[in-house]
Amino acid sequence: MTFAKKRLLSLLLGCGLALPTLAADLAVEVEIPRLNVAEYHRPYVAVWVERADNSIAAHLAVLYDAKMKNGEGTKWLKDLRQWWRRGGRDLAMPVDGITGATPTVGKQKLRFAQGKAPLGDLPPGDYKLGIEAAREVGGRELLYIPFQWPPKQAQQATAQGQSELGHITLDLKP
Repeated sequence: MTFAKKRLLSLLLGCGLALPTLAADLAVEVEIPRLNVAEYHRPYVAVWVERADNSIAAHLAVLYDAKMKNGEGTKWLKDLRQWWRRGGRDLAMPVDGITGATPTVGKQKLRFAQGKAPLGDLPPGDYKLGIEAAREVGGRELLYIPFQWPPKQAQQATAQGQSELGHITLDLKP
């Protein structure tokens, strides 16, 4: 091998080692179904990552009516019972990067990257994605999707709601 080829090979290998490692990606698609009811209110929705001991590892999204005067929208967050008991009551609302408006009918897409808030540096392990919805003059529904973090390969898992939630999709990418 000539000196020039060795130098080029060395340069290419050196550049490859200097490239940043890619972070894992977690994407959630939450479907809010159209309900045929006399009095419809948009649901409050919480999305979180739960450890095997049922504690919250990461609050991903809390969608509620944050624009009500005097912060009155927060008083109904406790209707998201599991999320509230697991750790929602410990948050001072609103939380930047986590809270958002109540979702409309249709599919809501949420994307999170390893190492960035709110997912952060989630340690490797077995987890459950929790999705809970509650609606004034309506019902409440809770779904879980188990997953392993970080993913070793691209994966997709789904769950199907029966009332307040529709089809839920969890996409994981290494």
